[in-house]
This record gives sequence, C-alpha cells and structure tokens, in this order.
Amino acid sequence: MNKWIKITLWSIFIVGMITLLTIVRGIQNERILEEPEIIVEKIGEDPFLTDGELLKKLKLEGLFVDGMRRDELNLEAIELFVSSISQVKEVKVYSEIGNHWQIKIKLKRPVVRVFNKYGESFYLDEEGGIMKTTPSHTARSIVASGEIFDRIDGESVTDIMNNDSLISIRKLDDIYRISAYVCYDPLFRSLIGQIYLDKNGDFILVPLVGDQKIVFGKANSEREVKAKFEKLRTFYHEGMPYVGWDTYSEINLKYDGQIVCKRKPTAG
Repeated sequence: MNKWIKITLWSIFIVGMITLLTIVRGIQNERILEEPEIIVEKIGEDPFLTDGELLKKLKLEGLFVDGMRRDELNLEAIELFVSSISQVKEVKVYSEIGNHWQIKIKLKRPVVRVFNKYGESFYLDEEGGIMKTTPSHTARSIVASGEIFDRIDGESVTDIMNNDSLISIRKLDDIYRISAYVCYDPLFRSLIGQIYLDKNGDFILVPLVGDQKIVFGKANSEREVKAKFEKLRTFYHEGMPYVGWDTYSEINLKYDGQIVCKRKPTAG
C-alpha cells in the first residue's frame, strides 16, 4: 500500500513539475527581448565592425527588431548571418534566462590592402582570406599595388597554394607571404610601407624611411621570403648605420647569398 502511495505522489510531483516548466517556458517565450549585448574583440585602434554597426545590420536583415519576443529569436540564423560578414572570424550567440541575450564576435586581422588592375580594393587577413573594405573603417597595414590581376571575388590564398595551375598565374599567395612576414616582424613593420608588383613579375618594396627601392624579386615560398628578409635585416643592422640611409637608390635582394646596391649619383 505504501509503495503505491509513493508512486502516486512521485507521479503527481513529476506532472506538477512538467506543468510548471511548461508555464515558465511559455512566460519566457512571451518576454520582449532587450537589444543584444554585443562584445567585439578588437584588433587595432579602429575595428572593422562596431557593436552599433552589427546591430544595424541585424535589424536590416530582420533578424532582430524592437519588440521581438523571445520565441521569435533564431540564434542559428543570426550566427549564420554574422559569420558571413567578411570581417568576422568567429561568432557565438547566447540566449540567457529572461530577456537578455549576447553576441560575441572576433574580427579578422588584415595584413595587407590590395589594389588590383580593375580598380578594386580589398584586404587579405592573417589566414590569407579576402576581406572587403568598408567606407567607415581603414586598417593600418602594408599596401600592395601594381600588376595585380587577382579579383576580390576570386580564389583565396589557400585555394591558390593548393592548386598548381593557379600558382603560376595568381599573385595573392606571394603578396600574402611578404605582407604576413612584414606584419609580424617589428623591424620591417616599422620600415616597409608598400609592395609593388612590376611588369617583369618582380616585387618591389617601398620603405617608409629613405627613398630607395628594394627589389625583392619573387616570393614563391616562405623559405625564400624569410631568406631575403634576413639578408635585408643584416644589411640594415650592419651596413646602413655606416653608409647612411640616403646612400643607395636601390637595394636588390634577388641574388642568392648577396645584396647588390646601386649608389645614388653624386651631385656635380
């Protein structure tokens, strides 16, 4: 008899809890949502996307509107939309108890801004992906220009590196190797301002200090890029302090194991 009483009481308790949870869930679903708390992990002084700009994009897409109920919130659709923004690297959307919810985003880090022959401009991020520019934000990064025919809607650096037929006709992978090295090296980040691709297929580096040009040549591998920059580093440390920054008009790194320099013509 006691056994059946216990079973009955437990059944009543379970039914009661289910009913209570259903009522609470119904109340929660009918709550009017607050605007999301948007946390942007910034890279640099001027992030490519602010919390206010992201909120505006969500409203324009109809993914969040003032007066929206909790049960109308589609977290998966919001994550999918935010992740499609070219400046966003990672996104997480959380819904909490009550009417509070949160969006956390991590932005990509641009390493170079590319100006191609078609009048297009875009960035390459730290992983070689293509980032679109925005009218309200500009990143401090090295600039690449010249005989560049890679398009903003073309292959990424990873696609080019994994396709032998693209390596010989695309230049984004070479631009990425040079700019990534500059971006992560304190010395060259402070010295190199521009990459120029000439008609012969050679890369020319334009320094921020001095008016000489640095003939870099090809950049077919990370090993080649590193070797050339290490030659240049040695030259800057051991040569420039003695001859001066304005002595040479050209520093050529194309030749294995050596640097060939051209002196500026002397006046008179």
